[in-house]
Amino acid sequence: MPPEVIRGQEWHGRGVSLFAWTNEPDDSRQPPLISRHDGRVIGLNGHLADPADVAALPDDSVGGCFSAWFARDGELGASTAINRVCPVFYAETPELHVVGSRALLVHLAARPDDRIEHDVLALQSMVRQGFFLSDETPYKGVSALRPSSRLVVRDGVRAITETPLPEAAPAPTSARHKRAAIGELADALLATVAPLRDLGEPVNLALTGGRDTRILAALLHAAGVPFRTTTNGLDTHPDVILARMIAERLGVEHTVIAPPQTAAKDAVLVEHPRSRAWETLRTCEGMTSAYESIVSYLPYSGKPTMSGQSGETLRAGSLNLLQSDLSDKALLRRIDTTFRKDAKLFTAEANEHARELAEPWLARPNRLETLDHLYIWYKVGRWQASARAGSLRRGDPVRPFLDNRVVRAALSLDQGWRLSEEVIYTLILRFAPKLRDVPIEGKPWRFTEGAAPQRRFPWPGRRPGPPPHLPTTKTGGGWSWRTSPGPALTDVLREQVLGSLDALAPIVEPDEVRALFADPVVRKPAQAWHLYTVSTLLTGLYPGKAPEDLPQITVSRPDPGR
Repeated sequence: MPPEVIRGQEWHGRGVSLFAWTNEPDDSRQPPLISRHDGRVIGLNGHLADPADVAALPDDSVGGCFSAWFARDGELGASTAINRVCPVFYAETPELHVVGSRALLVHLAARPDDRIEHDVLALQSMVRQGFFLSDETPYKGVSALRPSSRLVVRDGVRAITETPLPEAAPAPTSARHKRAAIGELADALLATVAPLRDLGEPVNLALTGGRDTRILAALLHAAGVPFRTTTNGLDTHPDVILARMIAERLGVEHTVIAPPQTAAKDAVLVEHPRSRAWETLRTCEGMTSAYESIVSYLPYSGKPTMSGQSGETLRAGSLNLLQSDLSDKALLRRIDTTFRKDAKLFTAEANEHARELAEPWLARPNRLETLDHLYIWYKVGRWQASARAGSLRRGDPVRPFLDNRVVRAALSLDQGWRLSEEVIYTLILRFAPKLRDVPIEGKPWRFTEGAAPQRRFPWPGRRPGPPPHLPTTKTGGGWSWRTSPGPALTDVLREQVLGSLDALAPIVEPDEVRALFADPVVRKPAQAWHLYTVSTLLTGLYPGKAPEDLPQITVSRPDPGR
């Protein structure tokens, strides 16, 4: 962000200093950056569902999306919420304990000089998956605090305590018990949006025909929060058709943003990968791949916005949702593959490190729970926490699915039950019964698959199941320059990666990397981007001046006749 948009506060006590910065233009957000409560100074990263709860921090039961810092003479502490999407990083030297929300800043503050020392072995998971599957960071000596954890440094001695993620209760078997079990989750969701009633302007909800934004529309409706909806697409697309139906049922404004109707293009111009990597490294600190599209900087806006990001939390996590085979063997394979993907590409040391990281997860007996918790720990707590840094430069979108109480309530429900999608379907009808007859886009609700068709009785009192779904429409617009990079972009990626194999040698096998780039168009674009990102990180692209005068790259469509 430009330096002129940043404001700061600081506090100093005996042996402790607390510094806070923000790009928010005024002090309307409550609680303030740093506040005093009962002899303690408290700093907040993120937001609380109820600002008055700041005095209770650190407390696992507080609602919101946040991490907290607290200090007094001789004592410094920090805590994460259940999904650590607002991260805490820490390092220790013989003279200092450094704790902060930016990993590189923690690393540099702990260094006796300005030199950056990378933890190369830790970067093996960045090359495999494009994010961290551990509590490591790219920087030597800097770790991420685990979910629901509290770090306290008292008179120079650090202690870390951790609250385990909730253990799910068995799936309820009766309708009454199901309603009761879902009640806590429903109340937690309602609490996240209650403060939005008094904002003075409607929330803008990006609405599709899917599950996760539908429940948000139902939630805002039930909470009495004014909102409007927008959908991207053509009038004939299921997203637009279903979003319009939802908006009509709920009586809210709906705007359709049609894609530009231009002549079919057989090529696009894209920014040079070095510029893209520099911006990603600067924003995400080497913890997200440049393959991802990171939201660029715009002046901060306080307008309330909402999308369905992380809605998989209510459906047992994206790793479970990838599974069609729920046998123990298949789930175990998914856990193992998550950590040890593409083993042939990596050195023996890197594969051994991945095996050590996977071992405690593979030893857990409940496979559905394991994949559910892996999603929270790493897919949300590392990947999304890092990528989210881009969007926070523009504002702080409302994210009910990231709320501490919502996640805690969701994890307390049986994973198999959540995976069936009955929980999210029941919540939608609980919040907005008017949506009962609105079909879903894509695949059917999981709990209806294999069930016999139900008659739709016309008389009151009968509660038929969901209506048939609308299959996803193939629009022919699925081509992406990231997944079909073409020879020119492949050449740029190849030149950087193969030219820095010495830096990558501790974690990848050079011959296997060369084989990856042997074809004119790289066969695994995502992995090529992951390698490119780690390569530019290790060879010092950032910190440093932004690349200048780099040409754009022409990427041709592989099938221009379509």
